[in-house]
Amino acid sequence: MEQLFFTRLLNQLFAGPANAILHAVGVTPKLADAPITNFVAMEVLVVLLIIAFFALVRLTLSAESPSAPQHMLETVREFVVAQSHEVIGHHTEPYIAFLMTLTFFILIANLIGLIPGFESPTSNPAVPLGLALVAWLYYHAQGIRKNGIAYFKHFLGPVWWLSPLMLPIEIISHMARAMSLTIRLFANIYAGDLVTMVFFSLVPIGLPVLFLGLHLGVSFLQTYIFVLLTMVYLAGAVAEEH
Repeated sequence: MEQLFFTRLLNQLFAGPANAILHAVGVTPKLADAPITNFVAMEVLVVLLIIAFFALVRLTLSAESPSAPQHMLETVREFVVAQSHEVIGHHTEPYIAFLMTLTFFILIANLIGLIPGFESPTSNPAVPLGLALVAWLYYHAQGIRKNGIAYFKHFLGPVWWLSPLMLPIEIISHMARAMSLTIRLFANIYAGDLVTMVFFSLVPIGLPVLFLGLHLGVSFLQTYIFVLLTMVYLAGAVAEEH
């Protein structure tokens, strides 16, 4: 696969350290001089963009005359807070930072593929899988933090004599959640990238703009669905009664 410009830049600067890290965890890259792949490079770029955005908001923070980035951040936060209150309840403040981070990362990762010379890292299955596993581990961790050992009663069913049946069902159900989050995000963004690329190669002017608009809509929608489902799973995990 052809390397993107940013990928080549990272490999020129950090191929040595990247190879050392990969070898330390028992992974041998296909190309020793280019161990950083496109989707990893795009993830790094997304993180840098998020850091730069929040730094800009911090530098221009003002209660009297808020900047455009501050307005954008406040709008997104208000939306996430409103949704979390509706889904989880009124005691959602401890979870807002995670949900906001998830929202910004997925949205920018989806949208960056619209820029020529870049691609959406979420169009590679490894990235949606990583995001799904992080969300999966997070809601279980919060369930344990909130309810202690009683959290695991949720896996045993309402009555003790159903436990042998309910335990494997619950385990499979929770594993399916991670797979569902992964497949939904990956399939939609990959399809959007592929369709846009095909039509740009066939008809470079006019028609592809429609597909860019479609990709834009899908990017926002899939971000919303991923975060909303994470909220739903989190609400079940931190509920008082298990």
